[in-house]
Amino acid sequence: MLTQEQDQQLVERVQRGDKRAFDLLVLKYQHKILGLIVRFVHDAQEAQDVAQEAFIKAYRALGNFRGDSAFYTWLYRIAINTAKNHLVARGRRPPDSDVTAEDAEFFEGDHALKDIESPERAMLRDEIEATVHQTIQQLPEDLRTALTLREFEGLSYEDIATVMQCPVGTVSGGDGTVADLPRS
Repeated sequence: MLTQEQDQQLVERVQRGDKRAFDLLVLKYQHKILGLIVRFVHDAQEAQDVAQEAFIKAYRALGNFRGDSAFYTWLYRIAINTAKNHLVARGRRPPDSDVTAEDAEFFEGDHALKDIESPERAMLRDEIEATVHQTIQQLPEDLRTALTLREFEGLSYEDIATVMQCPVGTVSGGDGTVADLPRS
């Protein structure tokens, strides 16, 4: 059975009052949502709080979910909006250095063993990460969001358009959008 179909069945169970079905959706997506939110919030503890808030909002709104988009896409939209609202409410952006690369990998659910790094490799990696992060932060907010969803979260242009509530051509077209960025 396809993931979207499984998600839809779980959503329907939640809508009929089965709270345990929502627990399964949380378990399935908690690491991805946390990984997404930490890219906006940049603080591990705050990201956990924001992720919890996003799941609570999703649970409360699930009765209104019509299935016009995939559950995953709908949940991402809630998570992004919750993270942005959190930043606005705080009137600041948390410092970039609050979350290490290792923490970010944990949030993504990556439990693979890592190679032992030399101090030189660690320093080079940190410099590259800082440069990439700084460059991404200089992009306009909509482009930064689209880039994050495409390159870090692996969403299709169609899903990004749904999440960002804009036409697919805005995301994938030749008008200075995410599709025009150089590929690695």
